[in-house]
Amino acid sequence: MKIDVLVCGGGCAGLGAALGAAREGAKVLLVERAPFAGGIVTAVGLPFMDGFACWHTGRLVVKGIALRLCERLGLAHPGAKQIEEIKTAVGGLTRHGSIALFNIDEFKLAADDALNEGGVRVLFHAVACETEVRTGRIEAVRVATKQGLLRIEPQVVIDASGDADVAAFSNCPLDPNPQRMPMTMHFRVGNVRYQPQTRTLAREAVKAAHEKGELPHYYGPGLCDAFAKDEAYVHAVRVPGDAIDPFDLTRAEMQGRRDAWTMWQVWKREVPGFEESYFIGSGPYIGVRETRRIAGAHVLSGEEIRARTDFDDAIATGSWYTDLHPNKATEGSAHPKEEKVVPPQPYDIPYRSIVARGVENLLVAGRCHSADRVAASSTRVTVTAMALGEAAGCAAALSVRSKQPVAALNGVQVRERLAAQGGGPFTYA
Repeated sequence: MKIDVLVCGGGCAGLGAALGAAREGAKVLLVERAPFAGGIVTAVGLPFMDGFACWHTGRLVVKGIALRLCERLGLAHPGAKQIEEIKTAVGGLTRHGSIALFNIDEFKLAADDALNEGGVRVLFHAVACETEVRTGRIEAVRVATKQGLLRIEPQVVIDASGDADVAAFSNCPLDPNPQRMPMTMHFRVGNVRYQPQTRTLAREAVKAAHEKGELPHYYGPGLCDAFAKDEAYVHAVRVPGDAIDPFDLTRAEMQGRRDAWTMWQVWKREVPGFEESYFIGSGPYIGVRETRRIAGAHVLSGEEIRARTDFDDAIATGSWYTDLHPNKATEGSAHPKEEKVVPPQPYDIPYRSIVARGVENLLVAGRCHSADRVAASSTRVTVTAMALGEAAGCAAALSVRSKQPVAALNGVQVRERLAAQGGGPFTYA
């Protein structure tokens, strides 16, 4: 099978990449292991589009495909410039520059519609498993499907796997940092009758369960009525591990499910408001924050995002705080009490940070792009990943059209093309 642009991974980054490339006229194939696009939103259950707006001013710093999807869902007014202009389904909830979605299945449908209308060919239940690289170019990617291996010959590949799988298969330079943030199994509990002390008592019950050895790790817990006023959407499960190791990832999935169930059982037994509650569900996948990252043409650093370094080739804007989760229990928050979380002002992400070294037709989008641990802890979130994907898709189509390697493209040209399409970094928003 021959294609202009192959996008490996259909999470937020891959969704943005596929739509961005198709919008520029490229023939695009999107492959995704799940039966739907959306990544952490749909496969894990996170109902927040994080990174839309500056924490300090509420000014939207990401537009383009991410904002159009929210307009399609009826959550954003066309032409919105401030987070206050976002309308949401339950009580107008926005948080930390994010948009709350409230219905994950509606997001799946919106993604399906956008892909179909954009002319993207989609292959679910499929995963890239091998590459053929000759003279510094990916000649083919093998994708595992229900009918066996499918050999795809793309002009350009966008690795939106989250784990830099294609880059690793192609022997691209990777960040050598062996550290991994813990994983989280998100879950929901129904028929919760919130009382003034419900959240406080839930926190105390989880802490006690941890001290008794019933829960190996936890954080928070964060109980949010994001989906409905009588529900608890829970951020609390913390599972250290390496999601690159398939056996360790399997163990983490099992541990995450067990910990989520244990938390709910403790609350149902001990916390007023949970007496008649029921476990709605978890997953279907555990949420992975950190695995491999490429060491690309430019490694974005924590110092650069704090200093708001200007890049001529900026193609996206980040605004989330540096969100590094530790591999230990933390009470009341995701972070240790002594650690002060300071959100940055909006900052540039350069085109060179999505360009892999050593392979002339490979771009990387999402949390596996080229950044150090601190910078990546901010750029990894949903909307920023989608903006990086949109930029990668635009660049891939320009590469196909001009017959230039992706590294030879002028990042300023990519930025200007994104601006013409209503996307790109904050200065063009």
